Amino acid sequence: MSLGARTDPLLAGLPALVRVPHHRRHGALALPPGAALLASCDRHPVVAYRVGGSAWGLLFPLGAPGRADGVPARFAALVAERAERTATRTFFTPRADAWERRFASDAPVYAAAVARMGLRPGRRALDVGCGTGRALPALRAQVGAQGVVLGVDLTAAMLTTAAREGRRAHAGLLLADAGRLPLPSGAVDGVFSAGLVDHVPDPAAALGEWARVTAPGGVLLLFHPSGRAERAARHGRSLDPGDLLAEANLWPALRAAGWLPDHHEDAPHHFLARAIRPGP
Repeated sequence: MSLGARTDPLLAGLPALVRVPHHRRHGALALPPGAALLASCDRHPVVAYRVGGSAWGLLFPLGAPGRADGVPARFAALVAERAERTATRTFFTPRADAWERRFASDAPVYAAAVARMGLRPGRRALDVGCGTGRALPALRAQVGAQGVVLGVDLTAAMLTTAAREGRRAHAGLLLADAGRLPLPSGAVDGVFSAGLVDHVPDPAAALGEWARVTAPGGVLLLFHPSGRAERAARHGRSLDPGDLLAEANLWPALRAAGWLPDHHEDAPHHFLARAIRPGP
């Protein structure tokens, strides 16, 4: 079997040539309309294909040693990741319409946080997990008309609300996973993220992905309009020493992900951490 897709999330990592069993009872696979051909062989022109980002057709069994090692585990991981995305969208979708009204008073503190990024006119800014886009007007004001601003969120309903609130005038809105951004490396000069990093399935991977899309010298600003102690008290609990946003935990995580920590501010009524993407 020869593999034709080196970046497929399920089959990536397999050798270019893989031995798989063929049985006489195996029929031929037909390539559905719009499907991506992933593998073929001399006997069968279609051995594996993918439809969209979540359905695969295979003409061979998985998991036999030396044949397709690791594929079942990757499939299980993809299912778990999809479940996490579904849970996130299930939570935020019904709340999107009221989100802006509920947190409208936060706009000034978002603007103050964005000001701490220090982006120059003409630069490129990304608000990852932008929600209804409260930070987007401030980001646009900072980079100016010649700059680029993108707002990324996993929940379509949040982006619909952002558009309804006029945020398309300030930024392009993109439906995407914050942990797998559809952007080339070094695409932006600054990443703003409010209340997201300690809620993604894999914070270390997310910080690394945000570093990947940030050009050398770029800035990361993690923000929350409530301080850690304030949020803990609101939920009736004490501060967790294992909290990622505690300075002792966040600094090593940032360094491991490719960031140079610059500032940590856990004030009574807001949280802010700033880091720089080192140069080559």
